Order: sequence, then C-alpha cells, then structure tokens
Amino acid sequence: MQADLTIGLIAGGGDLPKHVRAAADDAGNLATMIALDPFASELDFPGAERLRLGQFGKMIKRLKAANCTHVCFAGIVKRPDFKRLKPDLKAMRHLPGTIRAASQGDDALMRHVLGLFEQEGFQIISPQEVCEDLMLTEGLAGQVPMTEAHRHDALMACKIAAAIGALDIGQGAVVARGVTLAVEAQEGTDAMLMRLLNLPPELRGTSSERVGVLAKLIKPNQDIRVDLPTLGPETVRNAIEAGLAGIVAEAGGAFIIDRKETIRLADEGGLFLAGLPKAE
Repeated sequence: MQADLTIGLIAGGGDLPKHVRAAADDAGNLATMIALDPFASELDFPGAERLRLGQFGKMIKRLKAANCTHVCFAGIVKRPDFKRLKPDLKAMRHLPGTIRAASQGDDALMRHVLGLFEQEGFQIISPQEVCEDLMLTEGLAGQVPMTEAHRHDALMACKIAAAIGALDIGQGAVVARGVTLAVEAQEGTDAMLMRLLNLPPELRGTSSERVGVLAKLIKPNQDIRVDLPTLGPETVRNAIEAGLAGIVAEAGGAFIIDRKETIRLADEGGLFLAGLPKAE
C-alpha cells in the first residue's frame, strides 16, 4: 500500500471493517471513517460518523473535508429498500440510475455505486490492498486433511458456486457425496448453512461422520474491489454444526478473519480449511 494515500473507510457489518480500519490506521493512511447505519455496529466503531445509504451528499462532504484520495468499502451491506431510502439532494440526483443498476443485479449496483464515488474524484482501494495478511493462501490452513472424496465434492461445489455467481445469485454452494445440498442467495452464507440443519443427517453428515464441502468463490463478473468472500469463526461454527467436512475458497480470493481462532475452531471441530489454486 502506498504511503502517501489517504483513505476514507466506509464500513458495513461484520468483522472485516475492524481489520481494515486497524491496518489503515497502523499504516498512517486512515483519514476518516463512515459507519453505515444500521449495518455497522456503534459498539465496534465509537466516534465514527454514522450515515445512512441515502446520505450520499454528506458522505462526499465528509470524505473531501478529510482530504481523502481513496475510498475503501468493507463489510456487509444489504440491498436497500428504495421506497424507504430517504435520499438527500445529491443522492436524489443519482437515484434513477441507481434503481436501474439495481434492477440488473447486485454486481451492477455495486459497480454503479463505485462509479459515483469515482466521479467525485476518489479512487477505490480494495480491502485486500489494505489487509494483504488476511487473504487465504493456497493449501490447507489447519491440521485436518482433505481426502480425495472431499476434494471431489470441493471441486464440484466450486463449479456450482461459479455457475450461480455468473448469474449474480450468490458466492457459495455446498456439495456432499456429489449431491448439491444448498446454494447461497440473498440470505448469506451463515443462513444457508443453517438451512442444512433441516436436511436428514444422512445427507449432510454428523459430528461422527462429516461429509460435504462449502465452497465460496468470487463471482466471475464481480468487481473484486468489493465483496470478496469472507471466512471466519462464525462460518466455521455453522459448518461444524451442519456436519460438513470442510470449507474451500480460491487462494488469494477470500479473506480469513481472525485467522488463529478460525483455524483453531476448525481443527477442534474436525473441519478442513483449504485455499484452492485459481481455476484456469
């Protein structure tokens, strides 16, 4: 990361924004922070200005007042209900284009939003540029091995995840013994894993006989400056509860949050974590 850039962090929910803030602050690059209401917790970011999605004008004023050269988006932000958005004057000017982009899918909406900030003179910096040490690397992250049967399920789950990603549906899929058990949509990965609990144990596995692999992949047409797959303690806990054998993602294409704790939980629960090489 360059030493002379100044970053304005726009934070959503989850743990990733906390790591981005700490890394940018340690490097001396953090100029200001905006916590998106209601996604970012007030407890996580005390003192940060809290703004709603519709307060685009206030966001731009805050970023320019802090002399930001770059904007970084990190964290979970759910698709807005445009009927309740309450846009300010600056947001109102862009609302028709934003609604049109939203009708084309989440990826189109995000590219549109990034473009609005670029039009204001900011460059977009990705969380992975700020927190390179959070990226999942190739190979096993913990001590639990991946068998050939698991690898077969992992590769099939990757194919399914890539297919739904190409349709802008989601980033994750679960396959067990060659059977697709679940795909991720708007509910998110953790909610998808909880759905597995409704399946018979002989399909999804148990604590004594773990089967099935969760794969999380970047969507083929996704702007990788935002919304990379994220693995962390909660995902591991839910995968363990669902009886899965492991979790895979593309090496260099996913964050692993709270790495030590995430790996400890996986090892303790008999779950493998692996970074797979990028498919050609």
